[in-house]
Amino acid sequence: TNQINKQTNKQTNMDELLPLVLQLTNPDQREGVLLELSKKRESFPDLAPILWHSVGTVSALLQEIAAIYPLLWPPTLTAHASNRVCNALALLQCVASHPETRSLFLAAHIPLYLYPFLNTQSKSRPFEYLRLTSLGVIGALVKVDDPEVIHFLLKTEIIPLCLRIMESGSELSKTVATFIVQKVLLDELGLQYVCATGERFYAVATVLSNMMELLTLNPSVRLLKHIVRCYLRLSDNLQAREALSKCLPPTLRDDTFAAALRDDVTVKKWLNQLLSVVGPASTSPPSSSTSSASSNLAAMGGGNNNLGQMSNVLLGGSSRGVGVGGSGSGVSFGSDGLVGNSLAAELGS
Repeated sequence: TNQINKQTNKQTNMDELLPLVLQLTNPDQREGVLLELSKKRESFPDLAPILWHSVGTVSALLQEIAAIYPLLWPPTLTAHASNRVCNALALLQCVASHPETRSLFLAAHIPLYLYPFLNTQSKSRPFEYLRLTSLGVIGALVKVDDPEVIHFLLKTEIIPLCLRIMESGSELSKTVATFIVQKVLLDELGLQYVCATGERFYAVATVLSNMMELLTLNPSVRLLKHIVRCYLRLSDNLQAREALSKCLPPTLRDDTFAAALRDDVTVKKWLNQLLSVVGPASTSPPSSSTSSASSNLAAMGGGNNNLGQMSNVLLGGSSRGVGVGGSGSGVSFGSDGLVGNSLAAELGS
């Protein structure tokens, strides 16, 4: 009886889902269907494969994304337009996170279409909502430990985009962006990539340090958790560990966050491990530490590639890489969002 009920429910879901997916290709019906599907996406376990394999559906979602590009600069994005495209992004998030469609999603280079959204800097709510939802799609990709995902993201220079948001975004956006960088670092290739040159290491370390300064004014345990995890992972690299002994923020060494972390056993454990591995603060001046780290971290990789060029064409930049806002010159790395807010809530739990 239970088996029959399951089959009946699945058929009922399919009877409801298929007409909605077909309506996505009709421009006159698309906006309402985007809203309905984004709200009900958790109710349809087969939504991702059906979206991907239905004729014209992914093209329709990409049309929604491309329609927003002219509104990015000068920044004229309205709340209505932002909500509409974020509903489309929520459906792409389903495709990105589903095991049957994740590789296809990457092979089609779909994440590149989101990079212009991540590259915006307007502080208005519609733009923040757009950035957070776009980050949520990338966050859904990295949440599953898949080397193919990390390899793709490294080739398309996601790290500079995340670093910019980590410095200047809202707390939710910072949390998801830091989570993405953390997941990249936890992959062996990602750690090697960031520690391949002094430039890359110090771009990441400087942003993390700046974030720590801001956290002393506005503490956030869920954000602090990901920052500490990033530092701990960086310390697995011998040269980076030496550099961290000179540049680890003093607020991680003293009791600045003792009260905030009182009830968080995991973060306290990570922090103790970090301090144990890095050792006492070095007395070397900052300039010599930078020089030492730059010479110790051997240069490697970072050359141009097709994916990197494609991402920069979409971003409107050069093939040399995206500048890291607020942390010096451009380093070459070769509110509430539907998807981002949901992921940020998970990260905080």
